Amino acid sequence: MEKELKQQHSDCIRVVLFGPESTGKTTLSKALARHYNSVWVPEYAREYLQDKWNNERKTCESSDLLPIALGQMRLENKLSKKTNTVLICDTNLLETKVYSEAYYLGVCDPLLKKFAIKNEYDLYLLTFIDVPWEADDLRDKPNAREKMFQAFEDQLKKYNKPYILLKGSKKERLKLATEEINKLLKQ
Repeated sequence: MEKELKQQHSDCIRVVLFGPESTGKTTLSKALARHYNSVWVPEYAREYLQDKWNNERKTCESSDLLPIALGQMRLENKLSKKTNTVLICDTNLLETKVYSEAYYLGVCDPLLKKFAIKNEYDLYLLTFIDVPWEADDLRDKPNAREKMFQAFEDQLKKYNKPYILLKGSKKERLKLATEEINKLLKQ
């Protein structure tokens, strides 16, 4: 299982959207992939949990987190082979770790935690909570946005991850993100 949670080597720059629910991560990650004519890694948890909700009317349980992490890394590793420029990830294991600790009293599977910290990204795009919260079957913390945002930023600081904060309109966020990614591409 450790091998499946580990990032496989790739020559691409890895950029991950990071932040609480309903902060524009998917919208921006798709726009960035289009902008760079590159590869987008969707959020595996969304499909996994939507299927669970549709079939069982059950929400996420702690036992779902390792299968979600495995599915996310399989997808990321597979898609990282399809580009040598930039890989745009809608999420990563560190995001799953934040949710695990927020929802399950600070608890995170040790294997998930290990690779959430160990796997590396060239840039984290931390999305702020200045966009309207949109309800769906899976989102459930509209009143905890500030607390969740702080949990995400705290993890980036704690593990010294390279990040920038994205605020403002879709256009403003895209502009700032592309400026930072362009710097990485020039290196």
